[in-house]
Amino acid sequence: MKRWIQQLKFRTPHTYALLMGIITIACLLTYIIPAGEYDREEKNGQTLVISGSYKEVAQQGGSLFDIFRAIPEGLISGGEIVFYIFLVGGAFGIVHKTGAFETGVKYVMSQLGNFKVLMIPLTMTIFSILGFSIGLAEETIIFVPIGIIIARTLGYDALTGTSIVILGAASGFMGGMLNPFTVGVAQTVAEIPMFSGWGLRTIIYLFVLTAAITTVMLYAFKVKKDMSKSLVLELEQAENTNQTYEYSRFTKRQAAGLALIVGTIALNVFGIFKFSWSFNEMSANFLLAGLLAGLIGGLGINGTFDALIEGMKDILFGAMIVGFAKGIIVILENGKVIDTIVHGMSSILSDVPASLVIIVMFVFQFFLNFFIPSGSGQALTTMPLMVPIADLLDINRQMTVLAFQYGDAISNILFPTSAILMGALAVAKISYVQWLKFAWKVIVLWVFICIAAMSIALMLNY
Repeated sequence: MKRWIQQLKFRTPHTYALLMGIITIACLLTYIIPAGEYDREEKNGQTLVISGSYKEVAQQGGSLFDIFRAIPEGLISGGEIVFYIFLVGGAFGIVHKTGAFETGVKYVMSQLGNFKVLMIPLTMTIFSILGFSIGLAEETIIFVPIGIIIARTLGYDALTGTSIVILGAASGFMGGMLNPFTVGVAQTVAEIPMFSGWGLRTIIYLFVLTAAITTVMLYAFKVKKDMSKSLVLELEQAENTNQTYEYSRFTKRQAAGLALIVGTIALNVFGIFKFSWSFNEMSANFLLAGLLAGLIGGLGINGTFDALIEGMKDILFGAMIVGFAKGIIVILENGKVIDTIVHGMSSILSDVPASLVIIVMFVFQFFLNFFIPSGSGQALTTMPLMVPIADLLDINRQMTVLAFQYGDAISNILFPTSAILMGALAVAKISYVQWLKFAWKVIVLWVFICIAAMSIALMLNY
C-alpha cells in the first residue's frame, strides 16, 4: 500500500514531455478556437500586423500525425538557432577541456595576494560577462566546485561559492546585451536588429550585478565573522573546510584559447552591427575559434573533435528544446489560430495602460519559465504572440523583448524545473530549501529593479 502511494506522488514532468503536452493541446485548440488572421504589411524591414484587419477564415484542425510532424518542422524552421547552440556548446567544450577556464580563475586568485576580498566581485563579474555574451547557462554547473574551493579558501562557506557562480552568470544572463540564446532569438523573432537597445540593457545590468554582488558579499562577511550563521552549517561541519588551494600553472596555450573566445565574441558583435551577421556567421566564427583553441591547447586533432562532441552533448537539452518549442508555433500557425488568440488578448488589454500591459507580460514570462526553462525555447514559444499584441497596442517591440528577457532570467534561479539550478545545487550538496532561504532577497530585489527599469524605458519610448 505504501509503495502504491509513493508511486502516486506527483513528479514534475520532463520538459520535453511538457512541451509535447502543449503541442497536443495546441492541436486540440485548432478545433476549438475559431480560425482567423490579420492582414500584414512590410514596413522598415518588419512584418507589421494591421490593426482592425482581423477576420475569420475556414477552420483548419490539425491531425494526430501533425503533432509529431510539428517537431521536425520546428527543428527545420529554427535550424540556424539549433546549430548555433550546438556549435557554441562544442567550442565551449573544447576550451573547457584545455583547462583554460578553471586555471585562469585560479591564476587570478593567486595574483590578488592581500586583496583576495576582491575575488567575489571579480569572479562574479567574469561570470556575468560570460552570461551576457555567450549565454553561459548549463556550463555554470562545471564551475560550481571551483567557486566553492575559492569561497572556503577565503573563509566562507559552500553557499557563498555556489552563489558566486550562479548569481554571477545569472546577472549577465539577465543583462543579455549580447546573449544570442535569449535576446538574440527574441529580437530575431520580433524582427528588430539583433542586440539593439544594448545601451539601456547595460545600465540595467550594472544595477542587477551590483545587487547580486552586494547580496553575496554581505552574506559572505557574516559567515566569515560567525560560521554558525551559515545556512549550510551542517555541510561545512561535515566537509573538510581546511582545504588548501592548489594553483595550477596558467599556460600561454590556455591564455591563447581564452583570448580566441574573447576575440570571437568581439568579432561577432562587430559583424552584427557592421555587416548584419546572422547566426550562421557567428556559428562559423565560434567553430573556428574552438578548433584553434583545441589545437593550440595541445588536444590534438582527434582530442579537439572529441571535446567538440562532448560540448555538443552537454548542450543537447537546450538545443533540442528549440525544435519542440517551435513545434507549438507550427501547429498554431498551420491551424490559423495564433491571430485569433492575439485578437482576443489584445481586446482584453486594449483598455489597460501600457505600463500595466508590460508588467503583465513580464509576470506571464516569469511563470511560464516553470514549464519551459529554456530561454530560446520560451522566446520562440511566446514572442510570436507577444509581438502582435504589442503592435496592436502601440507598444515598442523592444519592450516585449525586455519583458521576456527579465521574466525568463529571474525565474532561472527560482524554479525547481531549472535543470541548471538543480544541477548546480546537487554538485554543491545544497538543498533547494537552503538556496531559497538565501536567494529570495536578491530575487525580490531583481524583480523591483526590472519592473522599475521597464517602466522608465516605456516612459522614454524605448
